[in-house]
Amino acid sequence: MRILHLITHFDLGGAERVAANIAASTTEGMEYHVVEILRGRSDYTTKFVSELRAAGVQCHRSWMPDISWHFLVERIAALLFPLRMLYIMLRLRPDVVHTHTETPDLALYVSVRLMPWLFRHTRIVRTIHNTRLWTGLPRTARWVERMFVKRQSNVAISDSVRDAYAERFGSVPPIIHNGVSEVPQHPWSQLCQGKVNILFAGRLEPQKGVRVLCDVLRMLSADSRFFFTIAGDGSERPLVEQTIAGDENSRPLTNARLVPPIYGLAGCLASFDYLFMPSEFEGLSMLSMEASMNRLPVIANDAPGLRDTLPPDWPLMAHANDTDDYRRIFGRLCDDAFRTRIADRAQQYARANFSIRGMQQRYEEFYARSRH
Repeated sequence: MRILHLITHFDLGGAERVAANIAASTTEGMEYHVVEILRGRSDYTTKFVSELRAAGVQCHRSWMPDISWHFLVERIAALLFPLRMLYIMLRLRPDVVHTHTETPDLALYVSVRLMPWLFRHTRIVRTIHNTRLWTGLPRTARWVERMFVKRQSNVAISDSVRDAYAERFGSVPPIIHNGVSEVPQHPWSQLCQGKVNILFAGRLEPQKGVRVLCDVLRMLSADSRFFFTIAGDGSERPLVEQTIAGDENSRPLTNARLVPPIYGLAGCLASFDYLFMPSEFEGLSMLSMEASMNRLPVIANDAPGLRDTLPPDWPLMAHANDTDDYRRIFGRLCDDAFRTRIADRAQQYARANFSIRGMQQRYEEFYARSRH
């Protein structure tokens, strides 16, 4: 069986990581290809492509530059993609086309509408990675989702994603949880010795709770027990920079620093003491699962797609990003025995629920069961 994964770009991202993990399957009789819609161009791209090729996955690079500007470039890429898709389909004749995230979803939708005959004997599978789809694009949502529902293509990655989709579009997709693996750990050289090192890693966008992060930084600005490393970039980076630098009403923070995204982050998660995730919403957070799998406890907001990754009654969970909850949580973090106990609990939960091999097998069963 030949499976073609469509992703936005070969770059750092949860959905891209899921596609790569599925495509790295060693199941006999499965041939995997990964196609990007926009050409990835970060430091991570080369490593990502090399990793896939080493696993025997064929990678198909795009010529369309990856420029984020009000979703305009993504829409142009989606409208132009059918020309490339025609070539790929005639050359590879895949049994399954599996799409991830909105740009590939839209590109595939346009291709199917323009060339329905091309997909007559090809199964379409679509993983829903988020609880919120097509923000600000209601008409596009109606068109695209009608196709996926009619073809019974959808797979949700968590209960929260399934329920959000069912409420909005009236269809209840099956669930296949994302999978992550334990990664050999190596020390991260920039830790602040003698402190409780807390990591925030991800896109500096509203979805990730950046404003709450800044509130907590200010709340703990005088607490010398903690040191925060904020690794990432995005539209709210100036807010983080301003918070750390201080202003006329506050002093510069001495217990926090902003660094670029950490490539290969999974391999150094155990260097930190805690991961801070005040996200407003997630699909099913890969970072949270990777942290738990590698014994890094997560301080989390009780948000859809994030709470699903952690054990029930998780003691480091804040409700609705409540500052008082975070004040209580941070008051417990200097207890080493407590940290060891909850790190063990989180790892056991992740091992039982989020293995990569289990995810691969469930998708491959879905592919085989759905063939025409």
